[in-house]
Amino acid sequence: MKKVFGRPKSMKDTIFHYCAGCGHSIAHRLIAEVIDELDIRDITIGVPPAGCAVLAYNYFDVDMIEAQHGRGPAMATGIKRVLPDRIVFSYQGDGDLAAIGIAESFHAANRGENITVIFINNAVYGMTGGQMAPTSILNQKTTTSPAGRKSLLDGHPIRISEVFTLLPGTAYIERCTVNSPASILKTKKSIRKAFQYQIDGRGFSLVEILSPCPTNWKMTPVESCRWIDEVMTKEFPLGVMKDLPAVEQKTGEKTP
Repeated sequence: MKKVFGRPKSMKDTIFHYCAGCGHSIAHRLIAEVIDELDIRDITIGVPPAGCAVLAYNYFDVDMIEAQHGRGPAMATGIKRVLPDRIVFSYQGDGDLAAIGIAESFHAANRGENITVIFINNAVYGMTGGQMAPTSILNQKTTTSPAGRKSLLDGHPIRISEVFTLLPGTAYIERCTVNSPASILKTKKSIRKAFQYQIDGRGFSLVEILSPCPTNWKMTPVESCRWIDEVMTKEFPLGVMKDLPAVEQKTGEKTP
């Protein structure tokens, strides 16, 4: 496996537009490093979302096809079925995947589409002004929940990884963070594993990344990283949610 030093070849020499302390830039770098290390740059196709990462095609030096808001998994499914020899990933935020795109995401996962989804969960709508998202935590203040999210009025935060774990079509689901050097290294391993599962034809994989959003959380970058550990991980526990053995994936039967 190749080791990446300096700027990954799969990343353009372009300055990020993201806010200071945002986790998107870290996630982008990790994906690019994994693509280089797996030597799949020439066969990788990315599907960026609407939202803060809408300009991801300016940063990844691989083929990219923009999707409408929430439709990333549907577009990724079409690409993968037409070009099954390509490695296809969808990059999505929580509003994109868990709100307007929940149907496309849910059914792609349930069908076991052999694609990889990188799911950025920052518990808020980032680009459009900091509104409450499906993943906003109870009592979290946003522009549309200034008094904090209330369960009786707004419902509870949706734990996408736990929900997708129950679907028979999913092969690998893990939740990680990018708020410390140790967590970043662990997240990279998870992303690499998700891509490897697709290379091996093992089905749908999703890596959820708890990502800081200092601007909309009204915090400093350091406070945002601390809030992930102290608050966010209590609602969204870290770890592997599902890692299906290859035998079970192929036969549908559980291994001892």
